[in-house]
Amino acid sequence: MNPHCSRCNRIVYPTEKVNCLDKYWHKGCFNCEVCNKTLTMTNYKGFEKRPYCNVHYPRAGFTPVADTPENIRLKQQTMLQSQVHYREEFEKQKGKAFSVVTDTPELQRLKRTQDQISNIKYHEEFEKSKSTHHPQSNPTPASQNYHHDPTPEPVRQAAAAPPPSAVKRYRAVYDYAAADEDEVSFMEDDVIVDVQLIDEGWMYGRVERTGQLGMLPANYVEAI
Repeated sequence: MNPHCSRCNRIVYPTEKVNCLDKYWHKGCFNCEVCNKTLTMTNYKGFEKRPYCNVHYPRAGFTPVADTPENIRLKQQTMLQSQVHYREEFEKQKGKAFSVVTDTPELQRLKRTQDQISNIKYHEEFEKSKSTHHPQSNPTPASQNYHHDPTPEPVRQAAAAPPPSAVKRYRAVYDYAAADEDEVSFMEDDVIVDVQLIDEGWMYGRVERTGQLGMLPANYVEAI
């Protein structure tokens, strides 16, 4: 006796019979329960003895469990056990060093802010110390003087009225460009006259070629 189709409830003959999910189907009736797509034995998915395509196959979700008296009792017992374990761990950790805190994004931001504040304070203290202290630099040993600059930058120091010099004529050995309004510029081999020494680094004189009068570095000239 031929069975009936599970879809159309008509007789299914052997030439068009599909035996699947413990039921019999016509080949044309074996389709998806949602989109009615015709299925085969290789691409169907069964759920509760119903055929579905891969797209509309029901995904089983979590079923909420009602809070029965037994579930409530188990929940309370679990909480009590957790508190007991917490107290045990707390007692074990008492007196020990604190654990390292993980660097969360908020802690990293606070750390960067503190570093910036520390850098600002450091530079402020450094500038204050520079304005109040002027330590003399140690001379460089001859063995470490790897580079000799023929035109060293002069260090100008304030001084009182310059005394007259015994030697009044000097010759420039380097070119010099005035850096301040009270200084004088000159070129190599210029003659400096009416010279007055101020200190070991600076002198006062007039360039004979230009007639300009002013301050000039002593290590840029030599006595004639």
